[in-house]
Amino acid sequence: MYIKKLNRILLSSFKGKIHNKIDTDIRRSHTLPQKGPWKVLFFGTDEFAVESLKTLHKIYETKVLQRLEVVTVANAKENAVTKYAKENRITLNKWPTEESISDFHIGVVVSFGHLIPSKIINSFPLGMLNVHGSLLPRWRGAAPLPYTLMNGELQTGITIMKIMPKKFDTGPIVLQRQVNISEDETLPELTSKLAKIGANLLGETFDNLPELIQSAKPQDEKNVTYAPKITPKISIINWNEMSAKRIYDLHRALLGLYPLTAFFQDLKIRLLDVQKIEATSLGTLITKLEGEMPGTVVYDKKKDALIVKCKDESFIAVKKVIIEGKRCISANDFRNGFIAAKRKKKECFS
Repeated sequence: MYIKKLNRILLSSFKGKIHNKIDTDIRRSHTLPQKGPWKVLFFGTDEFAVESLKTLHKIYETKVLQRLEVVTVANAKENAVTKYAKENRITLNKWPTEESISDFHIGVVVSFGHLIPSKIINSFPLGMLNVHGSLLPRWRGAAPLPYTLMNGELQTGITIMKIMPKKFDTGPIVLQRQVNISEDETLPELTSKLAKIGANLLGETFDNLPELIQSAKPQDEKNVTYAPKITPKISIINWNEMSAKRIYDLHRALLGLYPLTAFFQDLKIRLLDVQKIEATSLGTLITKLEGEMPGTVVYDKKKDALIVKCKDESFIAVKKVIIEGKRCISANDFRNGFIAAKRKKKECFS
């Protein structure tokens, strides 16, 4: 019995070495040019990814790339990458990929959302690159741009990094570019801007590909922050703990994802067209809010908006609301139906 067990251990070890040798041989079997043209397999799904795919397609047409194909997720609704690939006759592969990918030099991943298996990463002689929307190691994870905005940051950037097996956003940094953020910039605006900058930086990477990959630098683990997936729960306002700036930044960060959420007389309310305002702009209306608790809401006829008191004597203006189960209404309609109708001049969100 001992001999049989020993034979099994030796056989398992031998098979492991054979598999490792096969993987190495597969990677060595490529004819790897030093200056291109390159064979690229692109992984992506959304509009952010499309900008990088456009850049790769452009340099493919100038013969910098020898081959360009796409891997994307096949859903009932056609995603942006699928649409672009079909319109431009780029070969599409479904995820998880079933086709052999042993004939590509490098993989490029942009806004893909799936962990790439080690077997696929190791099949590329030059590995895989990712275009990430932050200055890594800050904001590793699925939602770097919303977390950047909701924290009121005035700078972010793009990172081109090498993908490492089994973990998201931990690989060495190939290139980075810093980008300024304006105080009123929203998630759709920042996403569009960074998508174009990321695409341009990816194009620059292919100008000097092997050398840049070789000189990639590890991330500083002391400066890591995380940006997990965004859920509707994050949109709920805590009036006692959130200043007007904090609420406004959250609105900018979630625009196009989830409206801000408040509660009024046991009704869930979505706040639209949210603006941060200065107390000095409220004139005599400020007297109605003096000494009131955060969440107190009054209607300002001059601004045609609901004025809501926040933490630290700060204020936001809300132009439109949606009461759960009903259509979107104006601030004036809300006043008429829920404040003036009760012969009050103010109410309170909870």
